[in-house]
Formats: sequence, structure tokens, C-alpha cells
Amino acid sequence: MSRAPTLLCGVTAITLAWAGAAHAQAPSTHDAATTTTAATDDGAGAYRTQRYRNLFVERLGRSPHETHAKIEQAFQRLFHGDGQEERVYFETGANANGTLAYITDWANNDARTEGMSYGMMIAVQLGKKREFDALWNWSKTYMLTTDPANPSHGYFAWSMGTDGTPRATGAAPDGEEYYAMALYFAARRWGNGKGIYDYQKEADTILRGMRHHPVVTATPPFRIHPGDQPFIEPATPWPSPNNRHAQEQAQKAGKPWPPQRPHRAPRAVTVGPMVDEAHAMVRFVPETFIPGTDPSYHLPAFYELWARWGPREDRAFWARAASVSRDFFVKTADPATGLGPDRADFDGTPLKNWDGSPGSFSYDSWRTISNWSVDRSWWNKDPRQQALSDRVQRFLSSQGIDRFADRYTLDGKPQSDRHSTGMLAAAAVGSLAATPGQVSDDFLRALWDTPVPSGEQRYFDGMLYLMSMMHVGGEFRVIDANNK
Repeated sequence: MSRAPTLLCGVTAITLAWAGAAHAQAPSTHDAATTTTAATDDGAGAYRTQRYRNLFVERLGRSPHETHAKIEQAFQRLFHGDGQEERVYFETGANANGTLAYITDWANNDARTEGMSYGMMIAVQLGKKREFDALWNWSKTYMLTTDPANPSHGYFAWSMGTDGTPRATGAAPDGEEYYAMALYFAARRWGNGKGIYDYQKEADTILRGMRHHPVVTATPPFRIHPGDQPFIEPATPWPSPNNRHAQEQAQKAGKPWPPQRPHRAPRAVTVGPMVDEAHAMVRFVPETFIPGTDPSYHLPAFYELWARWGPREDRAFWARAASVSRDFFVKTADPATGLGPDRADFDGTPLKNWDGSPGSFSYDSWRTISNWSVDRSWWNKDPRQQALSDRVQRFLSSQGIDRFADRYTLDGKPQSDRHSTGMLAAAAVGSLAATPGQVSDDFLRALWDTPVPSGEQRYFDGMLYLMSMMHVGGEFRVIDANNK
């Protein structure tokens, strides 16, 4: 889900989109089986060669032992460090399925499918089964929508309070994507268990839902689970550190606080699949009349595996989606800066921000360079990805590698004064695809020298930092029965 500075913005983004959408998109009946799909060849990357590059060793002269120790240290701090300043992982009792744990966006005081699924991916990659199972148990217990009257039935609610009460009743596809991939890897690392720990079955269920969810229309308020109170979004933001900062800024500017959400009568909501069948692309959200896609949701490295491991009836679709996403990265990247928008139409045209301003490079966009670069590392099917990474790294380097902003117009005008560790980390993953040389080495060195994020903003920065260290250090791999 879109990386907003406060939860208020993240939740109301969907509401505003509903209010502003002029026309509902008719559900597609396009049959992907009738289209030409990309061949599921194994490419020339690590999937075929089984060699995962450790760029810290190759380019900075560090040792494998140093690299692993640095990654393990980051994991321990973010998952088991000081509860006030370091960790984002919290265990919270148990149920019949075992330990329960969530990962919190500390500054927004909630738990998100994005972070929960990232945490599971980190855990399976590093062999941390307790943490993996505890996060999955919390996700299934609290976040899975089981009320059949909710049109998002079968999806995971993208934002929940850390007490398990809803902050939203809709879904965000990036969470579902990482859940599915992490579960497939768990099946291959640890084998399948029973119930919710039959990892393969759970992953298959998520992928089938993403593509085959029925088109359902209903009018809110909705529930996550039968018997819950209907969810009604409060008129003012939930308390959070981010909102304390926003309050201070509003007071300095002489603006009223707290901001009030405009009252709107409930409107019917139609929810369908998380993918657009005709374009073979993941949607921004499954609400049918909110347009477009999010380039950072495009994960061709994962789609290639789903084309091999997923439900058989959907494999051709995911093979096609991988090829389409590679083309989409090229379409959305600015020709000068390489920066892409948070949201775009299916033809690659940037969509406007929620406030009506031109589409820009923002929090979600940080991840896009990492997505195509991991695809380059694992599959090496698209030589254009080298030029894409070169372009972004060259632009950011020109801004100052230790001070580039974390938001820009697509043509390169800064829109913030914050330099973010998460953005630096994702840009450093670009070195997996970039031309070897001073610029790409500078990003690796900057990532290596950056401490583990701490404090209020440690959630998104920390998750991207740790996964990026794993990518660049060769410890984020395709886990299969023969190479686990």
C-alpha cells in the first residue's frame, strides 16, 4: 500500500479515489489462455547457475563471514532488539496454532500486510521458522477477511491496529504477493505442515484469489470477521508519532488540527481480482473503479517462479506477467532520471497523486529499482535492466549519494528534504543490474556504512535495509528443494 507519511493519508487515499472516480471499470473477461505467453525458459541468472553474487565481497573486498554477520546483526536488532528504539517485531501471546507476532509500522502505530509479508520473507530466507510461523499466524488470525458480506472476502486487510482491530477493510496486492512467495519458499525450506502451516496450499489459495476473486459489489461499512463490529473510519487520525509531527507542523503554519475527514454517504464498492487480465498486470487495488497499477508491485522475479510452482491453470498467465512487467519498467522510467511514478495507468502513463498534482517518484517508487535488479540477478532475461539501473544511480549520485531527497518529480526536482535509508538501500540493490564502476560501487559502500535504522522511522527504512543487505550480500535466494 502507498507509503504515506501518516496513516490518515494512506487510508483516505482509497476513499478519495472512490469519491473521485468517474466511471467504474467493467470486469475483464479476457481469457489469458488465448493469448501468446512468454516462454518459461530459465534465463541466464542465478536460478539457472545457482550462483548468487555477494557484491560486498566482489566489489568492496569484504568477506562472506563479515557479510553474514552484518545481516544477522540487522535481523537481531529489527526483530529482537530494544522494544522502544530498535525492533519492529513483537510477539503477543498464542492461540491454538502457536505463537502470534506482528511487525509494526512504528510511526503509524499499525501493522500492514506489506510489513507482515516482508517479515515472513526475511524469516524464511534466513531460516527463522519461529518468527515466520508467528507472523503468518497473526496474519491469518486478524488480517484475513472472513466475513462473506465484505466484497474483499478472502483477501487480507492491508492495515490493522496492533491489537488486531481494523484500520482498513480493503486489500493491497503487494502484501498478497509477498505472502505467496514467502509461503512457497517455506514449503521448500521446511516442508508442509497441517492447517495454516500447509504452506504450499496456502500459497496456492492466495494466487488463485489474486486472479480469480469474484467480482462483488456491496455498500460499507464492512467487517473483517463475522461478528465484528462494522468498521467505521474515525473522523480524525489515529494517534501516532507521525501525527504528532504533523500536528507540530500544522501549529507552526497556523492550520487547524486535527484535520477532519469530509463526511460522505456510504457508496457501493466493487471488488474483483488483484490483476488486470487484459494487461496481465497487478492492479493498484482490487476495487474495480480505482484505476491503474503501482510499478513497485511488479515482481517479475516472483512471477517466473509462480509460472513453475503455482496453480497449473494460472502458470501461463504469470509467465506472461513477468514479460509484461519488464516492458512496463522501461515505459514508466523517466528517460533522463530513470525515476518512475508511484502509480501509473496500464500503458505506463503516470497517474496523478491523490491531491491532484502530477504523478511523482515517492515512497512506493523506491522499490522499483530493486524489483528489476533482483529480476536481473535471478533470471537475466532483459538486458535493458542494466541501463535502467545505471540511469537511476547516475541521477541520484549527481544529487549527492549521502543527501539525495526521498521524493522527486519524475524529471528530478526534489520534493522533500529527507534522505531516507530505505531509498538508499533499494537503490543500492540496483548494483546487481548496473554497470560495474565507481557509481555502483559508491552505492554499495554507502549501504555497507549505513547503520541499522532505529527510532520512529525504522519500519519501512529497516525492512528495505535488511532485505537490500540480503540481496546485495547473496543471502536472498530462490529456495528450492535442491538448494535450500
